[in-house]
Amino acid sequence: MAMAGVAAVLSLAVLLPTAACPCGALRPQHPGNTTASKLLGTWLYVAGAAQFPQHLLEMLLIDHGHLHVEPRAGEQELLITQHVAVGDQCLTNNSTYFEITIGNTTLVKHAKTQQTVGTLMNLSSEDILLIQYQLQRERTYLGLYLYARNLSVSTAHREEFEHHAKRLGLSEEEIVYAPWETELCQTKEIEKGNSPRTEPTAASPPLGTHQPGSVGN
Repeated sequence: MAMAGVAAVLSLAVLLPTAACPCGALRPQHPGNTTASKLLGTWLYVAGAAQFPQHLLEMLLIDHGHLHVEPRAGEQELLITQHVAVGDQCLTNNSTYFEITIGNTTLVKHAKTQQTVGTLMNLSSEDILLIQYQLQRERTYLGLYLYARNLSVSTAHREEFEHHAKRLGLSEEEIVYAPWETELCQTKEIEKGNSPRTEPTAASPPLGTHQPGSVGN
């Protein structure tokens, strides 16, 4: 599979602008003046859910990943540098950034085209991020991605992510948790001696579904 295709799983940089999702379950985040400082730093990729079949298959190839957020052009724009481990490669993408609007909605925008490709959604904790993307093809496909400050994500936060996914029309079969079995894309936030592996949950992909050789370009 092409490098650009894998990186698109997390950044979805090829997304076209679409109308707001008609589902009223998720609300754009309206965090307040300290949003920028709260978003800075490293976020670990925990799970994703996607309707587009190619993105769903690509997520099965990802062992782990993280994104690093840093100032871009002031407090309103924050650069997103993303890393994903696929096979024996750690792929990097920095084509998107967070923009905090006047109304304090946090958008994900493409760095070159300035098009909005996603929205940061409200959650119950400042230690997790939930980003909703939309992809317009023959119909509108939705994607939902969960990041956290560390991989000790509580059952309540996992259930919250799965609840939001369900309300967007994403089924349990369209949710993939990153296994974190290798250490290709290292992060400073993972302390020495601590394993970055997530605890298994009922919603994790069953054994045998992670088969990189079965997916083509």
